Amino acid sequence: MTDKPALKIGHLRITDHLILGVTDLKLKKGMEIFKHCSLQPVLKNGWNEVADDLATGALDGAFILAPTAMDIYKSGVGIKLILFTHKSGSVLVKSMRAGIQRIEDFAGKVVLIPYQLSVHNMLFHRLLKEKGLNPGTTSDKKADVFLEVVAPFQMPDAINLDEDGEIAGFIVAEPFGTQVINSGNGEALHLSCDLWPKHPCCVLVMRDEVIEKNPDAVHELTRSLVRSGLAVEAQPKPASIIGADFLGQNSDVIYKVLTEPKERISTDELFPVIDDLAIIQDYMKDEMGILTDKIDLDKFVDTRFARDAGAK
Repeated sequence: MTDKPALKIGHLRITDHLILGVTDLKLKKGMEIFKHCSLQPVLKNGWNEVADDLATGALDGAFILAPTAMDIYKSGVGIKLILFTHKSGSVLVKSMRAGIQRIEDFAGKVVLIPYQLSVHNMLFHRLLKEKGLNPGTTSDKKADVFLEVVAPFQMPDAINLDEDGEIAGFIVAEPFGTQVINSGNGEALHLSCDLWPKHPCCVLVMRDEVIEKNPDAVHELTRSLVRSGLAVEAQPKPASIIGADFLGQNSDVIYKVLTEPKERISTDELFPVIDDLAIIQDYMKDEMGILTDKIDLDKFVDTRFARDAGAK
């Protein structure tokens, strides 16, 4: 028996959350030992589940979309952003059945996004606006491109089963893009690292009461995750095998995501960059209008854990 608290950390089956799987395996194999807590990864199917459980306290922390975390904080939930979980790592895929050759061809068509408050939505919005197109819902009379929110794990089936090409494409975290590309039903139009090199996307947030009651546990977790990020970057082959199990994916797909090209996703620079978060917040409020008010990012981001862990 142990009286160490179990940190319940929510996540999805995406490559952006691979470092959590690496840390989980290290603990299970006794390669690392936590003195102040145990780790309990909690798999969720979609971002709404992660957000709801984080807000209610069913989770102690979560790997979550940065703009979603900002919105939860703005709503009054006591959380702090303590670490980036990766940089880059997403892809815009066009359906091979939809006749898409260039961005302008998305006009009048449906494109899937994982969540409204996501960097994916921001990047796609910016891409469309550069071409004079307006994204929106099917009920929006001003919209040229129609966005539908679909959980990341459901996107491959949505494309693969869409024989008439009604869905023109999707933008999502890997490995779901590569999955569809390998099936022959999709083709990469843009990697997110090409749209914004080394952009943040998912972050680790922890509830305030966990940080206040057990800061040593948060330090332990952060240090381990930073080491895991360095290990993934240095050893993509074993990382892809761990990812296959933790993320329920094919290891060859994970390996490709980690290595081709190497800039597709990075896990060795996890220090929270407030200036990058400000870019997201400013664009989503000023250009997209989906963040109603800005938050004080200096109060939202707690860098002491990342700094102590030696995160770059």
